Amino acid sequence: MDIEQFRKAGYQAIDRICDYHYSLRNKPVVAKVQPGYLKPLVPSAPPETGEDFQTIADDYQRLIVPGLTHWQHPSFFAYFPTACTFEGVLGDLYSSSVSNPGFNWASSPACSELEVIVMDWAAKLLGLAPSFMNESGIGGGAIQSSASDSAMIAIVAARASYQREYPDTKLEELVIYTTSQTHSLGVKAGMVLGLSVRILDVKFEDNYSLRGDTLRSALEEDAKSGKKPFVLIATVGTTSSGAIDNLPEIRQVAKDHPYLRVHVDAAWAGVAFSCPEYREIGYLDEINEFADSFCTNFHKWGLINFDASTLWVKNRKFLTEALDITPPFLRTKQGDADTAIDYRNWHLGLGRRFRSLKFWFVLRSFGVQGFQQHIRKSIGLNDLFVSLVKQSDIVKIVTPPSFGLTVFRLDPPSQQKQTTESLNILNTTFFSRISARDDIYLTQTRLNGVVCVRFAVGAVLTSERDIRNAFSTISNEATWAVDAWNEQSKRSVT
Repeated sequence: MDIEQFRKAGYQAIDRICDYHYSLRNKPVVAKVQPGYLKPLVPSAPPETGEDFQTIADDYQRLIVPGLTHWQHPSFFAYFPTACTFEGVLGDLYSSSVSNPGFNWASSPACSELEVIVMDWAAKLLGLAPSFMNESGIGGGAIQSSASDSAMIAIVAARASYQREYPDTKLEELVIYTTSQTHSLGVKAGMVLGLSVRILDVKFEDNYSLRGDTLRSALEEDAKSGKKPFVLIATVGTTSSGAIDNLPEIRQVAKDHPYLRVHVDAAWAGVAFSCPEYREIGYLDEINEFADSFCTNFHKWGLINFDASTLWVKNRKFLTEALDITPPFLRTKQGDADTAIDYRNWHLGLGRRFRSLKFWFVLRSFGVQGFQQHIRKSIGLNDLFVSLVKQSDIVKIVTPPSFGLTVFRLDPPSQQKQTTESLNILNTTFFSRISARDDIYLTQTRLNGVVCVRFAVGAVLTSERDIRNAFSTISNEATWAVDAWNEQSKRSVT
């Protein structure tokens, strides 16, 4: 493909992307295909000679688009929202056109310098303390692929720091702390690093938040048994319920155990800090005061296309000392003189995508006010959903709504008290019905053994009409599930 052929194909691609977004509301949310659908539709080996690109582009429309689940659909309420803005698309396009690996300043100065700038922009947008910013010269931030990568890096840095301070510590003595509501990233980090993971219990009456007493008891118990807890992954906005760990209490415990590093994972909810009214709810003051690192994903709720996970640290030295490997071919005069950040020492890989460009495009295009408007709109729509649920005799909220997330279950009125097992059967039946539909997408979870359904708002296109339609669909399926459940109960009695 030469330049002019690329120009023509590019025009067509943009037109088709626009058509896709125009038609998104009329598409099913969930792909109507079965596992293995694609294999019989494409050859089993690559072509011997090159094909015409128009054929390839048409095959994308014909074969790939029908197999997509549309995360930007206004009736997508599963998992968490995923960002997709035209500014982000264009940022990715421009960054792909230059394909700079960006592993150090000299490899492409603009890549490193723009990342330094936009990470400080993002920190200021969220209200993070100056100690987290690159301009501090001590702390700073870098763009990562995912919150899992960010947690892994924070844990690696914490481990290296602990082992430098306590060189006689054996690897098998080290322990990562998570909770039963922490994302799987904590357990996965333990698997990859060969470290023990202790999962701390959280309770319904605490809204599934980690309390200080639970943490203190675990630390004292492990100290007696010779274990060395060195890092805690605290969460602001857990995946299952949107729970927020009690950071004020955790801060008090951490003061008595200064060797314990605290990484705050706010992968989904952290971008809500862009609105000052939500900072107290998420304990931003505590994060700024005592957290060693903080992560949030702009590619979820934050308008910037995947991948765009942000990790900030209070002391960049912990990262660079843990991850710095500098063979002769990577040495530069700028790095030796410490006049520029070499981001290859801030993550596990070497090469890096030019992701700062889409941050720059999006943050400039939306501005602080536009970003805040998006967050407030989503939370307002979730508040509408909550108000509708509260009018139902069947659908009940399980735990206090969190930002744009509501967790509910079916709990119909009954003459006799129902068991958790019985209600779990009802809710499993209900979720099976909802999952069979292609006009709405929800996900389920379990909170300490209780089957629940999650409703997460955040797609740019979602409107009040979509929320009301979603609740109507949920109510209709709930009524059917309860009727079937009651009939089954009658048959069981007779």
